[in-house]
Amino acid sequence: MVAADVSKSLGESVPALRRAVRVLDFVGGLGTPPTAADIARAIDLPKSTAHGLIATLVELDLLARSPEGTFRLGPHLMSWASSFLGQFDLVGEFQNVFAQTSHLEGYTITLTVLEGAEVVYLACRNSSAPLGFTFRIGMRLPAPFTATGKAILSTLEPEKVKALLAADWPKPLTAHSTKSLPALQAELAATRKRGFSIDDGQIREGMVCIGTAVRDYSGQAVAGIAISLLEHEATAARMAELGDGLHRVAAALSARLGAQDGPPAAD
Repeated sequence: MVAADVSKSLGESVPALRRAVRVLDFVGGLGTPPTAADIARAIDLPKSTAHGLIATLVELDLLARSPEGTFRLGPHLMSWASSFLGQFDLVGEFQNVFAQTSHLEGYTITLTVLEGAEVVYLACRNSSAPLGFTFRIGMRLPAPFTATGKAILSTLEPEKVKALLAADWPKPLTAHSTKSLPALQAELAATRKRGFSIDDGQIREGMVCIGTAVRDYSGQAVAGIAISLLEHEATAARMAELGDGLHRVAAALSARLGAQDGPPAAD
């Protein structure tokens, strides 16, 4: 009897929950805060039902009402977002994603985050290929020279990149290291057009890396992943193939961070 009552209660509550989620999605997706009438029309609800639902969402701080009578997302959602991110294990998910990925086996794979003008390596899956360079967890390298750094920087506004790097350009690691901010900005533009970043011997001569960004629920780049290979392996066809595979992995990892469906924007 109790089980039947619970089942009945769930059946009755699910439509209301679905409507609430649709309201939140609608309000969150608009550039201009809507009115209650706008919400009712968009969700195709009777005005009385819409007003009752909106009132409940406001009471729970899931929506906030302005003095003009429009609505925006409420502060309670931020506590959920913070809890979600706090519970998320980026390194663990990186390892899980690559454990399920066979098309990139045999390549060195790295995961970094941007910290100032550097990237910090959080995870590395070094291959047995003789790259002449070993990535280590905790290693720091100048962001303008690395594939992951370029991938993340390519998602930022040029002025923000300038603010990060204009004051103190990093010392080159090889003769191929990017030499100036204008040269980097040109590389970042090429990265956005191409769809992935390239480190062509900038941290180690004879080694080529390609990278792309990992995004969170807000669409912001929060990390970068890269594949490393020997220069003689880096044909145009192979680079394009690896770039496509890397984007699929980045999309899977981004989805675990709450990013919307589909691959990340071109980096």
